[in-house]
Formats: sequence, structure tokens, C-alpha cells
Amino acid sequence: MNKKKLFVKGLRDGMPICLGYLSVSFAFGIYTVGMGLAIWQAILISLTNVTSAGQLAGVPIIVGGLPLVEMVLTQFVINLRYSLMSVSLSQKLSRRVTLLKRMAIAFGVTDEIFAVAISQKEELETSYMMGLIAMPISGWVLGTALGAIAGDVLPEIVVSALGIALYAMFVAIVIPPSKKDKAVAGTCLTAVALSSLFYYVPFLHRISTGISVIICALVSGTIFSIVAPVKDEKEQDEKKEAEA
Repeated sequence: MNKKKLFVKGLRDGMPICLGYLSVSFAFGIYTVGMGLAIWQAILISLTNVTSAGQLAGVPIIVGGLPLVEMVLTQFVINLRYSLMSVSLSQKLSRRVTLLKRMAIAFGVTDEIFAVAISQKEELETSYMMGLIAMPISGWVLGTALGAIAGDVLPEIVVSALGIALYAMFVAIVIPPSKKDKAVAGTCLTAVALSSLFYYVPFLHRISTGISVIICALVSGTIFSIVAPVKDEKEQDEKKEAEA
């Protein structure tokens, strides 16, 4: 398959992700403008990051004028999974994909893009990956722009109502896996409990948003990695054989 056909195939495979990102980033655009940032700032954030959770955590840090090191640590913890995804995906890339092209592809890796790319049977070429990445990023940036513009012109009460959509999205993401895995549910509930403590307890409330996010993520994740570690495939196969 030539480069043009591969690129078109990537565009086609990325279209469903693009449509999903439109609604999510629309809510992010409204949220960002509601926090006091300009429309162009909201668009720039989405264009240079493409990470919903990271951007949501980063905006309060920007608005609060908190230290840069806090932003770096927050984004490192929240977005660490993308590094692992990129390492995994690199094993499936064709040898013809150069280092610079691999770096460009790594920038566009998200959960959904990774899932689509890793499911391909053949080796991944640059043309396909560029098409696959182009559509979701376009949808993410366009949705942010539309949301930011809407948030700038709509009445405040409407903006506040639409801003809830972003939080609803994260709830919708964690509920399905939480129903299937008690460890995931426990991790989420522990993080929620810790976050509530940081919000309501007077002396803990003084801790900045970025640091509290880091603490909640690390503590809840560490607790359940010890209490309920994920078994590797070999252990799972042995357990199935024993049960049989």
C-alpha cells in the first residue's frame, strides 16, 4: 500500500476518535475560559498538549501562577502512561520510521490512538500514523476553540452548566473499569477521599492543586499496587489451569 493510501486509511481510522474528542475538548474550552484564560490560550494549550487530564490539572496551576516545577511534576505523574504506550508502540513501527518521525508520532499518542494503532495487524508506517494522529488532534483543537468561543459569549449560568460535562466525562471513563475490577474501584475511591481531605481540611487546603493531585495519584496507586497487584499472564494461566 502506497503512502497516500496509508495516510487516507489513517484519516479514516482516526475519524471516530476525532468526533469523540470534539465534545470533550468543547467542555475543556468552556472550562478554560471560565477560569479566566483567553481563547487563544485555551487553543494553544490543546494544540501543544493533547491530554485531557493533564490539561484539566494544568489550568488551575497556570491561573494560580504556581511554580513551574509543580507543573512539571503534575504533568509527569498524570501523563507517564503515554511514555509507556510510546515504548510499546515503537516495537510495532516499521524500521523505515526514522528517529525524528518516531518523536513526532510519540507527541500524538493518546489512549485512543494507541488502542487503534496497536490493534493493526501489519507494521505501522509513518504515513498511516500521521493520518491517524491528524484527525484526533484536529478535533481536539477545533472543539477547544469552539468551546472557548462559546464560553466567552454565552451567559455565565450556561457556561457553568456546560463546564460540568468535563467532569462527567472522567466519571464515565472510570465507572466501567471500576465495575469490573475492585482494585480500580478502590484506587478511585481512595483518590476521591484524599482529594476531599485536601479540599475540606483547613491546613491541607493550603496545599496547592498540583501537589495535591500528585499526592492523591501516587498514594492511591501505591496502596493498591501493594494490596491488589496485577498478576502477569503466566500467573493468570496457571490459575485458570488449576481451576479447570
